[in-house]
Amino acid sequence: MTSTLPVETSNFRVEIDEQGIAHMVFQPAGGMPVTDAQGHAELAGVWTKLSAHPQVKVILVRSEGKAFCAGGELGMVEEMLASEAVRQRVMREARDIVRGMIDCSKPIVSAINGAAVGAGLAVALLADISVAARNAKLIDGHTKLGVAAGDHAVLIWPLLCGLAKAKYYLLLCETVSGEEAERIGLVSHVVDADQLQAEALNIAHRLAAGSQSALAGTKRSLNHWLHAAWPAFEASLTAEMMDFGQRDAREGVNAIKEKRTPMFGKASS
Repeated sequence: MTSTLPVETSNFRVEIDEQGIAHMVFQPAGGMPVTDAQGHAELAGVWTKLSAHPQVKVILVRSEGKAFCAGGELGMVEEMLASEAVRQRVMREARDIVRGMIDCSKPIVSAINGAAVGAGLAVALLADISVAARNAKLIDGHTKLGVAAGDHAVLIWPLLCGLAKAKYYLLLCETVSGEEAERIGLVSHVVDADQLQAEALNIAHRLAAGSQSALAGTKRSLNHWLHAAWPAFEASLTAEMMDFGQRDAREGVNAIKEKRTPMFGKASS
């Protein structure tokens, strides 16, 4: 690696190699990557830095943990339940993550191993090319938590896999395997787990060798489909943050902590 990007978080690091590939690596190694408050904030701002970095030609998002990224840690979620100010801050950051990835001029490749949840799933699926292990688990668990699916799914799932499949998986919180995700068009490519990192890196190398202006222009043009769907994203994000102030979200968090099925509509206030 030739250089590192000044990102101060224990959740991920960024290293730039000699070919101009920025490796965004979720960590810790061998552990369960999550996003805490600091990591979520850094994730919101990193795309602008990478887009402007003169050495970066392509971004490869991968994990050295036993999962891709399991989303927001429970402590951050509990802070959102308790504080309107925290909800507003997280809402701004969630918007910046999505817009940052869409507007980033550099192609983004994701290598999805294990579970991808919450902000981790957003990064995995908003990548321009997503490569998943066959045994990967894509989980949008918002409605099971008692909040609307608001951080990326309403924006991009209908474009990737169609409205019928998007409604099925998002309303029911059904887990999507890597193999099923490719079948329905939710990811670009699926490979065996032991081939994941090599295949994603190969794709990143091919992009790094391409015309940067041609790639940027193609990505920018294609992403007008996402800009056209932006009002739907804003509506879902607002609904999600409003729901974090309701008792169903408190019941959802309690159910996770107590390892039981939530009982929405019966939760005490």
